[in-house]
Amino acid sequence: QVQLVESGGGLVQAGGSLRLSCAASGRTFSSYTMGWFSQAPGKEREFTAAITRSGGATYYADSVKGRFTIFRDNAKNTVSLQMNSLKPEDTAVYYCASRNPDYSGTYGSTVGYDSWGRGTQVTVSS
Repeated sequence: QVQLVESGGGLVQAGGSLRLSCAASGRTFSSYTMGWFSQAPGKEREFTAAITRSGGATYYADSVKGRFTIFRDNAKNTVSLQMNSLKPEDTAVYYCASRNPDYSGTYGSTVGYDSWGRGTQVTVSS
């Protein structure tokens, strides 16, 4: 199992920016597609962004396209999420996850990810 630890959350005003980071250990990081998910109070966990093993392809939820950027550094075993033009509706706990390489479904399904961090809180004030 890979261990994932998120950092970088906090309180920011609408229109501001945050960068979340996720440090991975325990497995060959570069072998796994990585994803970020968010979960707002009372709601299900939902897909935010994903990046393939080499970083050659990225995928985003429609709600964050053009505002968020996912990137990774395989030499440092980290995956990050740059969040710009934040909105109050972005308020949530954000989780980093590694995707099971045997899963062939959509990148946005939580089912395909088998290791999760504990999350980091992002709060956007209006």
